[in-house]
Amino acid sequence: MLFRSIVLTVGLRPITETLAVAVMQEPADFISRTERFVREQITVLDHDASHDWSHIDRVRKLALALAREEGNANLELVEIGSLLHDIQDWKYSGSETAAATTVQEYLQLQSYPQDKQKAVLDIIQGIGFKDEIGAGRRITTPELAVVQDADRLDAIGAIGIARCFTFGGKFPRPLYDPAIQPRDNLTKAAYMDRSSHKPTTINHFYEKLLKLQGMMKTDAGRKRARSRHAFMEAFLKQFMLEWEAQA
Repeated sequence: MLFRSIVLTVGLRPITETLAVAVMQEPADFISRTERFVREQITVLDHDASHDWSHIDRVRKLALALAREEGNANLELVEIGSLLHDIQDWKYSGSETAAATTVQEYLQLQSYPQDKQKAVLDIIQGIGFKDEIGAGRRITTPELAVVQDADRLDAIGAIGIARCFTFGGKFPRPLYDPAIQPRDNLTKAAYMDRSSHKPTTINHFYEKLLKLQGMMKTDAGRKRARSRHAFMEAFLKQFMLEWEAQA
């Protein structure tokens, strides 16, 4: 087994991490190594349960299911892209560029084919909500479409509600403040800004989560999003009734 240390800059602070790279090239072994790498990475950055291994595994299963329904995506790329989609997530690393840099380093160390590296990096660099509101709606590859839809499906519905409040408790955010109104037509810079705006967990539904149904890229994703979206709407209605002591 080959070990190589790489230094990443997270915000203004360098972090040294070790990549353990096995010299075996069978696809099944590559998947196993990638799973281990991802588990190590999310442990290093202390991901909470909103972005833990269970989330990544759910996204993988959803993305593969969507890919099979759509019938036009490379399943290997879908699985690898799903596994790596939250590596060095900017919300935890503080760096907008660390994700692509780390994934590229890992794939190169694994001697993954160049054309497939590019396809996986397209997923990593295009999957985020911030990336879409920054660049506008754009043409995606079939692989990016299903991985992105899967990630967004896991952000809505019952699981999405649980993840939203878990994330809000991690950073931390107030549950709700009637004096802080949701922001509309967010820019990428405004969405990423944590210094001048104090978000609430409930506002996150209106600023992002309720928009995701309309941002699905696949028919299979749109079909699944409908019931999850409706569940969130029902939850928010009940939340407001209880907040005002009307239920």
